[in-house]
Amino acid sequence: MTKAIRVHETGGPEVLKYEDVEVGKPGEAEALIRQTAVGLNFLDIYYRTGLYPAPGGLPFIPGGEGAGVVEAVGPKVSGVKPGDRVAYVSGTGSYAEQRLIAADRLVHVPDGISDREAAAMMLKGMTAEYLLLRTFKVKPGDTVLYHAAAGGVGLILGQWAKHLGATVIGTASSPEKIALAKAHGFDHVINYRDTDFVAAVREITGGKMCDVVYDSVGKDTYMGSLDCLRPMGMFVTFGQSSGPIPPFNTGLLSQKGSLFMTRPTLFTYVAKRADLEKSAAALFAIVKSGAVKIEINQTYALKDAGQAQSDLESRATTGTTILLP
Repeated sequence: MTKAIRVHETGGPEVLKYEDVEVGKPGEAEALIRQTAVGLNFLDIYYRTGLYPAPGGLPFIPGGEGAGVVEAVGPKVSGVKPGDRVAYVSGTGSYAEQRLIAADRLVHVPDGISDREAAAMMLKGMTAEYLLLRTFKVKPGDTVLYHAAAGGVGLILGQWAKHLGATVIGTASSPEKIALAKAHGFDHVINYRDTDFVAAVREITGGKMCDVVYDSVGKDTYMGSLDCLRPMGMFVTFGQSSGPIPPFNTGLLSQKGSLFMTRPTLFTYVAKRADLEKSAAALFAIVKSGAVKIEINQTYALKDAGQAQSDLESRATTGTTILLP
């Protein structure tokens, strides 16, 4: 038996139950890992509330990223072995002391990166990788707008985009979060609570607006995000912390300047093993170079996952948060 957080019904943080679960032995292509750190993400909340249906239905163990040590492998596993330090991104299942996982979803954690750093950056860092390098290939001279700049993805993406030579604009909700974002690559950070961010972007860019807007907020920001784009700019909506974007006539995209719009997910971008390895390698390389620093701003015990999610949901956290089994 091992300890894990399980969700038997969707709802608020109170539905996260800390209980004993049976793990079992790894299947033919699986690995059993002892987890040393687990990442916390808004996606975990979407599954808990039922906004997104959890893969496999109820009950389920939440959590999409983690790191640890391989304890056993199935007979058809050749890529990892007991004792290896590994990290991963998955749909659910990481809020646990031990877990089984498909071995081909694991990547080796290189020397120079700790387990806690790896758990803190796999989902968020590979999200930044595909957004910047594949969804819209940011190049020197581009202007980027990113909402929730002081969040976990934001602090990674701000540093990475700056390293790529972009002008990086962000939004945040307090002076403290603005200062944090500016310390992590953002050239300009707008307090969206007391400033019209569209007007501010227009002033910052001299009316040229942005080449790309990355928006994980959704309902509250999408219309303003579209107004921040130059003609033929790209709107990338990859989350909905304020709620889903309501249906709208796609003619709006032509009216606002022949805009492009996409709704990507990390799991599509790393579905193939080769793409997973390439994304993780790019992330590990940029972190080891020092151009992107992974700072863990909050830690909670695994049993306190409800409080951790509540704090994330209420925007009481900044940057990256991990749970410790």
